[in-house]
Amino acid sequence: MTAYQKAIHSLASHQYTWLITGVAGFIGSNLLEALLKLDQKVIGMDNLSTGNTENFDDVKKTISTAQWDNFQFIEGDIINIHDCEKACNKVDYVLHQAALGSVPRSIKDPLSTNASNITGFLNILTSAKDAKVQNFVYAASSSTYGDHPGLPKIENTIGKPLSPYAVTKYVNELYADVFYRTFGFSSIGLRYFNVFGCRQSMNSAYAAVIPSWMNAMLTGAEVNINGDGLTSRDFCHIDNVIQANIIAALTTSEDSLNQIYNIALGDRTSLNELQQLISKYLNIKANVRYREFRDGDVRHSQADISKAIHLLGFKPSVRIEEGIKKTVTWYQDHFSSESSRPQ
Repeated sequence: MTAYQKAIHSLASHQYTWLITGVAGFIGSNLLEALLKLDQKVIGMDNLSTGNTENFDDVKKTISTAQWDNFQFIEGDIINIHDCEKACNKVDYVLHQAALGSVPRSIKDPLSTNASNITGFLNILTSAKDAKVQNFVYAASSSTYGDHPGLPKIENTIGKPLSPYAVTKYVNELYADVFYRTFGFSSIGLRYFNVFGCRQSMNSAYAAVIPSWMNAMLTGAEVNINGDGLTSRDFCHIDNVIQANIIAALTTSEDSLNQIYNIALGDRTSLNELQQLISKYLNIKANVRYREFRDGDVRHSQADISKAIHLLGFKPSVRIEEGIKKTVTWYQDHFSSESSRPQ
């Protein structure tokens, strides 16, 4: 039995209360769906600046009425300490996903990125500590590796940050470590590598590459590739991220706590290969246009996931091609409503 299977088995006989920040967003709403399907109680907080309540409608279709009744939504902002204190009250586990993402957005508006990702993180971390939650799991980022050229990326070897966003995510890790050393408050940081899957925004100005390209292909627009298409990433399907959050939250091993983990496949896919996979499963020939490299981007990214495997029992269940196939199927089923969402 895998660590994830053991975790799911454990949750079958225990109903906990979980807080998901950023619950109306891509990763948050997928975590919400997974936990409600496991008959857990979930408090979700979101300021709806980038998240969308239509994600709740989509989740609601996948579960029973009784399971949906286990969800309480708080429209609040992690920048507001009182909202954080309210959300953390009587919570067992915190899955902190709220942040202002996107490297280009952080370059354009570093002050807003800093407010959400550093002040907001400190607010929710402090509130969770004061509420004595059992475990605090937060979304870290592969952007923390910065300009370090080594591959694959190993958790204890990083370079200089290449964007304000990367700075903020590294500061999160520093604060989490200091809270353990100073207050004895445990946490786990998950460095996500290019997460993709259902409910990822298609038409935001800062849309991630996979939904952006699917939107372009489905509407007959150009697929814009930054650089020569040989840039590579470790694309990780949302199901693997859900697994990582749940096993991290439930771990009781002292060796596993207060650590940073890479969450990815441990593999690389070039942008050219990615475009071909999406075209294959959409059955659409893309109109590709190559552009200049984007400021703040790294050339290649690949994770070493051995630490997460050994200490958490992480075992990615969805590889890149299966993940693209599942994602394409979801977007084809939801394209009309997703493409018309307000941003």
